[in-house]
Amino acid sequence: MTMRHHLLELAERHHLNAQHTRQLLQAAGLEDEPAFLGVWLPRGIAILAAALGGLGVVMWIAANWQSMGRMGHFALLQVLVLTTGLGAAFSTQARAPLGLLALLGIGALFAYFGQTYQTGADPWLLFAWWAALALPLCLGARSDVLWTPWAMVAMTTIALWVHTYSGHRFGVEPENLSVHLLAWGATFIVVGTLCSGLQRFTGASTWSFRTAATLAVVAVTLTALGGLFHSHVGAQFSLGLLVLALCVGLLATPRLFDVFALSAVALGLNALLVCALVRWLTQDTWSGDWLGRLMLIGLFAAALLAASVSGILRLSRQMAAREMALGVSV
Repeated sequence: MTMRHHLLELAERHHLNAQHTRQLLQAAGLEDEPAFLGVWLPRGIAILAAALGGLGVVMWIAANWQSMGRMGHFALLQVLVLTTGLGAAFSTQARAPLGLLALLGIGALFAYFGQTYQTGADPWLLFAWWAALALPLCLGARSDVLWTPWAMVAMTTIALWVHTYSGHRFGVEPENLSVHLLAWGATFIVVGTLCSGLQRFTGASTWSFRTAATLAVVAVTLTALGGLFHSHVGAQFSLGLLVLALCVGLLATPRLFDVFALSAVALGLNALLVCALVRWLTQDTWSGDWLGRLMLIGLFAAALLAASVSGILRLSRQMAAREMALGVSV
């Protein structure tokens, strides 16, 4: 229940009239405009407008595919990228939304190029060029408004690269271990680029780091699960467990601690351990009593989740106390 509800109950209990109730809410500061609303609301609207504008241009070109010539489509997209890029360079206040519009325009330009010329290039190459050309834009804007979609583009590039070099399929085969290890290394390079330690160079902040970390955990977890449920358990599973365990150790340090990223890694680790128990209990060596096995799996999952939540909460309190102590000492 919110503070407003508590105060309204209090007013009803003491039979306050409308004027006195309004005065009570004003004294609690609930009738005032929320703090920083005047700053963040225009920014949020501008970012939303940029995202919708970029998608609108893409949809407009798709809807008018036949009515405009090839050069007209290319000219429109190039003008969009050029004007928004120049606007982001010279306008400090509108840099983030204009940069986002330019980033979307770059992606649309490459998508149209690939759709028009059918060069036969692998899709991951177009996404790689998109990420590479948008990187200076992100470094110049120094905002999560650009770094967050850039992280998505970079992670999509890695996923498509794995698909290409795994025989154009997303299945996990033991012989593709080197491909998966290289992909994991690339995902963690992206995560490391967006971590707080490099924020003074990149300008990336919490949202982009958490986005990249979540996508990296999903990639490692799904690959490890593919190795686990192969006819013979692949090395991807044990290495996935090791990688996620190392990530837990790194994120538990004061320098890299992030409760969201740590929770995502812990969830991935729990999923792998629970699925390992499921595979073990469903082997042919076990027979009968399915209900008992299901109960064991449920209890094991609940215990893992409880231990993870308890450990993360305790660690979070320790980090908060440490920051408070450092603040007091300063």
